[in-house]
Amino acid sequence: MARISLSPPRTLFYRAMEWYSRRTYGRVLDPAKALGHNPKVLRSDLRFELALARWDRLDADLKALAVMASAASIGCSWCMDFGYWENERRGMDVRKVRDVPVWRESDAYTPLERDVMEYAEAMSATPPVVADESAARLLAALGEAAYVELTAMVAVENLRSRMNSALGLTSQGFKDQCEVPGAGAAGAGTSGEAR
Repeated sequence: MARISLSPPRTLFYRAMEWYSRRTYGRVLDPAKALGHNPKVLRSDLRFELALARWDRLDADLKALAVMASAASIGCSWCMDFGYWENERRGMDVRKVRDVPVWRESDAYTPLERDVMEYAEAMSATPPVVADESAARLLAALGEAAYVELTAMVAVENLRSRMNSALGLTSQGFKDQCEVPGAGAAGAGTSGEAR
């Protein structure tokens, strides 16, 4: 259960965001509903997310795996739910998306993908525990521009996942079931909403 009302004041800006969200995602996203209580925060977040969508130096699948590995390690079931739906929708291998929470036991990933998820988890630890060897492998494989983008995307997902978790946002039903190891009953489960 969300720790904040998901019924913010319906200002003109909020109604425009609702329209866009329904048109793009089929429903209004719970993080936007929560942020709607502070229009300046919502506006800044939306501008930031639109800017992020234009970043293109890192392969989209690697970016998705980094974001989802970070969300899984933090325990944000909302982010895992939405990430599964978003990446399945854009055509990513469903097994890779599904296996993120158990990537170490899965044979679905390449060595580079494993390095990316390991890096995302290490960055998401408190405090971060990134090993020099891991960073060097990624820098050599990706190049500087993509490595910087990877690092920034993991940091962004830390912001999203920690904020959503703190606000009590859980799976919104984009995926039928959202597995986040260690998140407990409040962080995982089946949503009653249909896709």
